[in-house]
Amino acid sequence: MATVEITKGNFEDVVTRNEMVIVDFWAPWCGPCRGFAPVFEAAARQHADIVFGKVNADDEQELAAAFNIRSIPHVMFFREQVIVYAQAGALPPEGLESIIRQARALDMAAIRKEIAGQQELVQGPGA
Repeated sequence: MATVEITKGNFEDVVTRNEMVIVDFWAPWCGPCRGFAPVFEAAARQHADIVFGKVNADDEQELAAAFNIRSIPHVMFFREQVIVYAQAGALPPEGLESIIRQARALDMAAIRKEIAGQQELVQGPGA
């Protein structure tokens, strides 16, 4: 599958309608971004069940700011609308594959339970 251009206008739709979404925040002038692009594209072709999206951080500054993107490339992996991985830096092919394997193996019910517990601690019981 080819990568999808993600903008402020379609971001929520892409993330909520797909179980797994990997987002690459990038910019055309960024050398490491250009180096990572073929790795990202190759993984997109190998994993048809995952949506691979690219956010041009120059064009989508508001979206990049919403996720506190300070350096690019920056890769985020959403699984069931939960960010399960987020890190700046270009990844080698085996690094990206490792992240995909780990994200697939996650017990999302346990993660949602943990998130709910953390929210209760922050907000207090019954909030």
